[in-house]
Amino acid sequence: MLDAGIAPIDAPAPGLTTISRLTAEVNRVACEKIGRIQQITSQTKMLALNALIEAARAGDQGRGFSVVAQEVRAVGAEVEAIARELETHLSGRIGELQRAVGAMAVRAQGDRLVDLALNAVELIDRNLYERTCDVRWWATDAAVTDCAARPCAEAAAHAGERLGVILSAYTVYLDIWLCDADGTVLANGRPDRYPRVRGARVADEPWFREATGLRDGDSYVCADVAREARLGGAPVATFAAGVREGGRAQGRTLGVLAVHFDWEPQARAIVQGVRLAPEDRGRTRVLLVDAHRRVLAASDERGALSETLPFAPGDRASGVATDPRGAVTAFHRTPGYETYRGQGWYGVIVQGPA
Repeated sequence: MLDAGIAPIDAPAPGLTTISRLTAEVNRVACEKIGRIQQITSQTKMLALNALIEAARAGDQGRGFSVVAQEVRAVGAEVEAIARELETHLSGRIGELQRAVGAMAVRAQGDRLVDLALNAVELIDRNLYERTCDVRWWATDAAVTDCAARPCAEAAAHAGERLGVILSAYTVYLDIWLCDADGTVLANGRPDRYPRVRGARVADEPWFREATGLRDGDSYVCADVAREARLGGAPVATFAAGVREGGRAQGRTLGVLAVHFDWEPQARAIVQGVRLAPEDRGRTRVLLVDAHRRVLAASDERGALSETLPFAPGDRASGVATDPRGAVTAFHRTPGYETYRGQGWYGVIVQGPA
């Protein structure tokens, strides 16, 4: 199994959380204080009005007090206007700040989801790169090349034993097949488990046809993930290389060696190994999809090899899209690894609204 440990999603980032909380607190305090100013201003205006009434009752003796009361009322009105203006400006600016922080949080979350998508597809690419190395190496094994050069019962038995030894050490494979140049399987590593393989015809398989035309021993074939009936219907990623005369890179092609990678448990370890925050796990799918957006693996174990994901990456290597319901789809196309091109697959994170 692979160690698919990936940094957990913590939404939103701590800095943005703090800014958002402080902004909301500033808004609360500002509204509270402006409300208090308006309350005091109303009381001041009421006191000024009462003073004017009493000054009028006092006649000439109250004229001086009347002037003071009018000034107090004018100051109250001015303070009230300033408070209204302050409220308008503050609410507008704080609203803009809250929207900006919200947008930053959304972008930061989207970036993290894209990073998770990239990590997922990179993990499988690194694993599959090793498979390309394996098939090219084992195609030069003496037991394999001898059987392909001089196929007979004894040579096939020896090659099968050798392939069985390899499988005992490399548990990520279901089986390994040695095929002659005409597409007949000469030997396989697990004849007891898969007795229908030896003698089967695979000449029409795309991986076999392509492998017979490879230019040298450094080349290899990566087939699409598919269910293999001769391996009990298990989904496999098949890698093939030419078996060449004398095991030489430029030697004449004698046959094809195919390794069948046990796809399901390896891919599941990756998509389910992404550590999501507990509150996000139920609304999040982690997926691997092929170049045609066919689901190859999903963390919820739904849709593998049958579902086509409805997102359109176009020419973008990565990106984030949000649908009208608020669901987010973040994706990243494989960058490949070493000599493995990656076949245009994507890591994808689909997250429903909170």
